[in-house]
Amino acid sequence: MQDNDALFDALRRSADPGVVDAIADLVHNGRDGDLARINAVAVATGSGLDEEKVIAALLHASRLGLFEMSWNILCPSCGGVLDANATLKSVRQQDYHCAFCALTSEPTLDDTVEVSFTVSPRIRRIAAHDPDSLGFWDYHRQVFFGSGLAFPEPGAFDEFSRKVMLETVELQAGERMILALQLPAQTVIIFDPVTHTAHLVETGGEPTAERRDLSMIFTSAHPGVGRSTLSPGPLRLSLDNRTEGRVLVGVYVAGAELNQMLGRRRPFLTAKRLLTNQTFRDLYRTETLDVEQRLKIMSLTFLFTDLKGSTDLYERVGDLVAYDLVRSHFQILNEIVASESGAVVKTIGDAVMATFPVPHRAVSAALRMRDSMRHLNARRGAEELILKIGIHEGPCLAVNLNDRQDYFGQTVNIASRVQALATEDSIFATQAIVRDAESARLLSSRGVDTRPQALTLRGIGDRMPVFAMT
Repeated sequence: MQDNDALFDALRRSADPGVVDAIADLVHNGRDGDLARINAVAVATGSGLDEEKVIAALLHASRLGLFEMSWNILCPSCGGVLDANATLKSVRQQDYHCAFCALTSEPTLDDTVEVSFTVSPRIRRIAAHDPDSLGFWDYHRQVFFGSGLAFPEPGAFDEFSRKVMLETVELQAGERMILALQLPAQTVIIFDPVTHTAHLVETGGEPTAERRDLSMIFTSAHPGVGRSTLSPGPLRLSLDNRTEGRVLVGVYVAGAELNQMLGRRRPFLTAKRLLTNQTFRDLYRTETLDVEQRLKIMSLTFLFTDLKGSTDLYERVGDLVAYDLVRSHFQILNEIVASESGAVVKTIGDAVMATFPVPHRAVSAALRMRDSMRHLNARRGAEELILKIGIHEGPCLAVNLNDRQDYFGQTVNIASRVQALATEDSIFATQAIVRDAESARLLSSRGVDTRPQALTLRGIGDRMPVFAMT
């Protein structure tokens, strides 16, 4: 316990103390299930804490060994975890298959790769550290489903279980069992979340009194989804566990109640959001992606800045003063980016490339950057730091370039070209940015006008609308 206290004391020196106190209380007094797959966004919401501070604290805590971070590949349909990885480097670019939904999908960092945190067994031993000790539904809650699925409360859950489940069975290694079931006039899914083995029974036609036989064999080979078409009526289901561990077989009625439960979603920490988090980039740096990985992001917002006439600045005020000014400008920009849930990807000379999970965060950052440079110039009584800003949003690839996590694609190119068009202390943005609903509300509340211009971006091709924020 003293060692744990020392770790939490160390955590308070690098993260918000109030958030650390909340995390320490969760570790010491929370239920086992609350510590199995921690949803950082849900913790912040439930505790009334700032999301960015909670994420930063959990990242620092993981670095100290208080938690283990997991990158989970989710089924976009049911929210089940198809693969859990200790690092993003382990995530495959190929398709993943969900046996429960009979669905194949390609992972995208936007919404099908979540990042969760599990308390380290060195800090507190919980049931999820030994998954074989978990009951049927606890296994589903703590192991199979991602942290974005909001299970019903216990009382409501019992009623749900009675409506959705025909039978649940736990089979130890080598065990066999025969179940006598009555097939309803609805689709039935027979599924084991341990081996990800499933059989889909489509029911149709007139009910029958004739008993049918169906056999399922569970192995460690992760077979595909079996399919049968049967009339409603009696079924003898033979189950044979040929794995070296237990299986948890559930016979589900694929009706409205199951769909309603699977549709109970809550926000969670996505890989995209974490990659655009400044604390994560500072702590993990080159540990994120493998050099050969190319992981898709469907929507990411890029902001580029550059100082106008920086060469003249060095000649005008001298190297030492200019260096201090430029360094102050970088510090201001870094603080603004981090406070808007963004991250600085890199600096190129006097220019900055930053990313944000959503457009309105980048717009807010850009407006604050421009105001901060104006205030800095006013204090010095000279227009010495003139910031040009460009913003664009779209799909891209997360890659590893020059031993650091970076981004590649046309979206990045367009954002850079838009910034190059900016003059004076202007903010130029594409239509994707200004037409975003949250961005539009922000600009309206700040009294900022957007003037469209049809411009040709160097190396891009056709003319496109670019908006100047004034």
